[in-house]
Amino acid sequence: MSTHTSGTVTATRYAPVTSVHYELVPAPRLSLETVASRTGLHPELIRRFVVLGLVDAERDAGGRLVFAPGAPAALGRVERLHSGLCLNYAAIGLVMDLLDRIDLLEAALRRGGARSGVRSEEPSWT
Repeated sequence: MSTHTSGTVTATRYAPVTSVHYELVPAPRLSLETVASRTGLHPELIRRFVVLGLVDAERDAGGRLVFAPGAPAALGRVERLHSGLCLNYAAIGLVMDLLDRIDLLEAALRRGGARSGVRSEEPSWT
C-alpha cells in the first residue's frame, strides 16, 4: 500500500509471479533397448513392468519409452523378488511399496533418535 500526500491510501496490486523452472542440463534418459541390454530382460517384459507400475517410464517426443538412469537397478529388484520369493508380478508391486515404506519409517526412526540425543540400535517398538 502506498500513502499519498493527500492522506488517502491506495492499494497497489501486482500480477502474481509464477515460478518458472528451466533445465540447464537435460536429465539423462535411457532408451528401452539400452535398459533391455543392461538388464538382460526382453523389451516386452519391460513394457509389461511399466504397465504394472513396477518401473517408471516416460515417453519422448517420438512416443518411445525412456527411463531414468536408476531403472536397471529397479528392474533388478523386481527380478530378485520374483525369483527369490516366487511372487507373481502383481504381488511384487505390493511388496516393493511395503519395502519402500519400511525404509522411510526406519529413516524417520534414525532421525528421531538423532534429534533426541539417544542412540539406540534396537527399534522402539520392541
